[in-house]
Amino acid sequence: MKSYQLSSVGRRNALLLMIGAGLIWAFAVWTFQSTLNISYTPEGTTNALGVLWSDEGLSVNKAVPALFMLVLMIAAPLTMWNIAMEWVARYTPTNDGLRYESMMISMLIPWSSVSEIRAVDADSDEAAHELRLKTDPTTQIANPVWRLLHAQAYGRTVLPIHAGVEQRDDLIDEIRRRTNVNG
Repeated sequence: MKSYQLSSVGRRNALLLMIGAGLIWAFAVWTFQSTLNISYTPEGTTNALGVLWSDEGLSVNKAVPALFMLVLMIAAPLTMWNIAMEWVARYTPTNDGLRYESMMISMLIPWSSVSEIRAVDADSDEAAHELRLKTDPTTQIANPVWRLLHAQAYGRTVLPIHAGVEQRDDLIDEIRRRTNVNG
């Protein structure tokens, strides 16, 4: 069976996005530290937390940027995870369904489970597609952390067909042919 995965251009774009997300994370960590005047050592953090909760308190001009940087410190690694999932994603049409493998995740999506194929961001140069599913295939993921991260990235009844997948149009045509779903 033929497998479909990111092309070399798609891999390069994913790598650039991952580097960008890593730089944003590093900037957020550095800015968070400098905004709150804390040190990332156990003693420095304890002292800083004591000052923050003292009568001096945390002013708005420190709290808002610190909160924004905290959100970025959480969101950037999740974004990098999603990009890494795209990087290693592999789609293999089989007689039983579409096999999707990525980052220690392997799911078989039965052809009868596909309810819709739709373009996402159709205005872009190379729109991604997503398969809308009738059932939740994430139950096939044994590890609860991987299951949660996959569901966080895509949802429980959506399977993305990434924009950078080599011969993606052939894959979409194959899925349409086997499912009799237009879209």
